[in-house]
Amino acid sequence: MPHPTPSSVNDVRLAALFWVALALGLFLSAWYQINQIVDGDQLQMIQRGYEAAYFGHWPATGNAASVVGSVPGFLSTLVVAGPLMLWDSPYAPVILLLALRLIGFLLIDAVIRDIFPGALAMRVVVVLLLWLNPWVQYDSLLYNPAYLIFCAGLHLYTAWRMRFDRRFIWAALHVLAIALAMQLHFSWPLLAFISLYLWWRGLIRVQWWAVLAVVLLALVSLVPYLLALFSNPEIAHNPDPKARERYIGWGAVHVYPVLKSVIYWLRYAAWAFPSKLVNDVGFDWLAQWQWLEVTAIWVWRIAQYGLAVITMVVAFAANAVALRTIRGFWRRRDGDVQISSTWLLLYAFGAFVAMLISAGLAPLVFNYWHLVLILPAAIMPLLVWVHQLAWRGVTFGFLVVVAAILTITNVVAIQDSRKFSWQADYATQVNQYVEQEILVPGRD
Repeated sequence: MPHPTPSSVNDVRLAALFWVALALGLFLSAWYQINQIVDGDQLQMIQRGYEAAYFGHWPATGNAASVVGSVPGFLSTLVVAGPLMLWDSPYAPVILLLALRLIGFLLIDAVIRDIFPGALAMRVVVVLLLWLNPWVQYDSLLYNPAYLIFCAGLHLYTAWRMRFDRRFIWAALHVLAIALAMQLHFSWPLLAFISLYLWWRGLIRVQWWAVLAVVLLALVSLVPYLLALFSNPEIAHNPDPKARERYIGWGAVHVYPVLKSVIYWLRYAAWAFPSKLVNDVGFDWLAQWQWLEVTAIWVWRIAQYGLAVITMVVAFAANAVALRTIRGFWRRRDGDVQISSTWLLLYAFGAFVAMLISAGLAPLVFNYWHLVLILPAAIMPLLVWVHQLAWRGVTFGFLVVVAAILTITNVVAIQDSRKFSWQADYATQVNQYVEQEILVPGRD
């Protein structure tokens, strides 16, 4: 038998690292779910889902948004009630959520596999930058933004298929990704603006009958919500008087919301993680050794802020290189795009423009969960830059170190941060809420 070459050995190791990281990310997501502190948005979804599963009460509205009213209710209720009707367990909706998030990532991975054929290192980079990324993992809650990575993955995958293929199925699924996001969160215009840019630039071929069919289907699914809105216009408004002062275009007038969204774009590609993950970690399990607890807190924060500064510089450099790469391609009159990686950068550019438009139109200052739909696109400039550098000086060991750092960050966040705690038990919290608030005596 022929002796294995160094490249083939390296490919085997990279493939092994990819699958280990994929499985590790799924394990961490499940661990996050088990340790989540159930409150706020989770309780809204649990309330509607259990009432639909147990009593057949399907609400027209979904979760209440930060400043505007409530999103449509059917899908955010279905993703909880549907699994419960198959298996009456608090873990049933979680299993569906984990599966959808995994599918969303695998769709993104399929695009990367096509764009960089044979480049296993790029798939490893994506699984590290996206799937193991604490920005994504920290969103492993039973609340509506957690489902958006599936919509983002489906949107990118179908857009990639529509690059040369005008078939009905791809256009239908592409619009469906936007329609599903519409039922889950008010950030859905991000995907719509990306699609408009891709179409205007000629980066996708559209089957208009498919678009019409899915748009009509989406409108039909919104009928209960629209009827409820017509009968009670207050559904579209937040009861907070300060929130009612906001208006479409508020973000552009106040400037800071747009600037903050640009900072998030860079942070998504860097290790500048949510403050809830960094500042709110208290290492409570070390409380019996106060000196050790205080030391751990400060070591943690110094390390996290140091990594944030360094990686923000790297993310900025990658975006600057990406902008130079697409400078002659972003306009409609610039002709066809033959290089696959350039197409990917133009998709990311469309996401960046969509973010600026959405931040300018929005009546609120975005937080990180408002921009989850563009998080995959935000890492693409860094991914393409890594590929352009050929990265010959980076060893397999370096990738393992990166995976270890990300894993440690996730494990610490799972144990003690704003939304997660080693003392929390997801199933117990859900069962107690259901017994006290839903299965009350005398209820239908």
